[in-house]
Amino acid sequence: MSERPAPAGRRRRRPPGRPRASALSALAVGAALVVSGCSGGGGGGTGGPAATAPTGTAPPATSALEDALKLNQIQVIGTHNSYHQRTPQVFRDKLESYIPGLTSAWNYGFPPLDQQLDAGVRQLELDVHVDPDGRYATRHANRAAGLSADAPPEMREPGLKVFHIAEVDYESSCLTFKACLTVLSRWSDAHPGHVPIMVLIEAKDDTVPDPLAMGFTPPVKWDASNLGQIDDEIRSVLPASKLITPDNVRGSAGTLEAAVRAGAWPTLGASRGKFLFALDNADLAAAYAGDRASLEGRVLFTDGPPGTPRSAFVEQNDPLDPRGGIEALVAQGYLVRTIADGKVTATAADTARRDAALASGAQWLSTDYYVPDPALNPSYRVAFAEPGPRCNPVTAPPGCTASAIEPAPGRTGR
Repeated sequence: MSERPAPAGRRRRRPPGRPRASALSALAVGAALVVSGCSGGGGGGTGGPAATAPTGTAPPATSALEDALKLNQIQVIGTHNSYHQRTPQVFRDKLESYIPGLTSAWNYGFPPLDQQLDAGVRQLELDVHVDPDGRYATRHANRAAGLSADAPPEMREPGLKVFHIAEVDYESSCLTFKACLTVLSRWSDAHPGHVPIMVLIEAKDDTVPDPLAMGFTPPVKWDASNLGQIDDEIRSVLPASKLITPDNVRGSAGTLEAAVRAGAWPTLGASRGKFLFALDNADLAAAYAGDRASLEGRVLFTDGPPGTPRSAFVEQNDPLDPRGGIEALVAQGYLVRTIADGKVTATAADTARRDAALASGAQWLSTDYYVPDPALNPSYRVAFAEPGPRCNPVTAPPGCTASAIEPAPGRTGR
């Protein structure tokens, strides 16, 4: 996992680890080869000075805001690898004894998804792995640390699984994709007025090197033949009435991009209580789309450069990238996700990156630090002035107020 995310649409790769020191160090080196396959970020908390929403005169009535404010005119805090839990300390200690610092990028954990939503998080990220036969039921590397190799029972059944890296960083608050979706569905039913929740899906298929021939499970590679399973599992849990899909946004426009550039995102009132899913993997976008030029019939929006018929969502993970462009993309109507920090940033309390993300207008600000991590820096977090969504600093109309967007602890309004 890199300290600073690479530009959107590129798979991150880290240089190989140190030479083998022993049997376990060989395993550790193998793990290092796949650590950077995630989509950015580092530890487990949140950061940044509280930001204030734009001010205006004569705020509109809440009912008027429902019909005027659109999905792309709000801004929310999200979490990176939202499912992630720490692997057993004894396992990490064993790896660290051979390669100090190897597991530092894994040393974080989030509360369950519904608790994050309770705290005001409105964008989540899930890593999904193809599993046609319950192949992740055995955690072979655990034996090297004297731990049981048996995974929880739900890992024995076929279906998409949610975890970070097979064999070495496998703990998750919801181990199956359907279990994660069920948590989200139940929370949504209990909070029907919530703004749309974006769920970023990273389709993972990294091969973990097995230098000791311990029998590591080979991954199933993602391609056009199985990417549709993501849609299938989403639809098996969430009804169409709770989804915002490319078809919903495109409407009668010629292409999805034309609709987005014309401002066709749904209004706040029309999108309450719903979910929007997006594919993190730009390298799989074409395979996922197939012959659907504007993602007809698909559930996920895909990351990709503007200018193609399916363009609607863009990842610009580094708000300090000199190539910039987030504010311009947002102004053109695109939905943008950026990452507000990394472990180095949070440790040093360097707020430049976080502050740039907050001001950029990116609708989804992903972080590992929506609450502080005392082990890194107890004063660093990414937050708005109040919990929950706020008016987008670039696109929101004058008079927009956070309290009218969504009620939250300490807020008054709708």
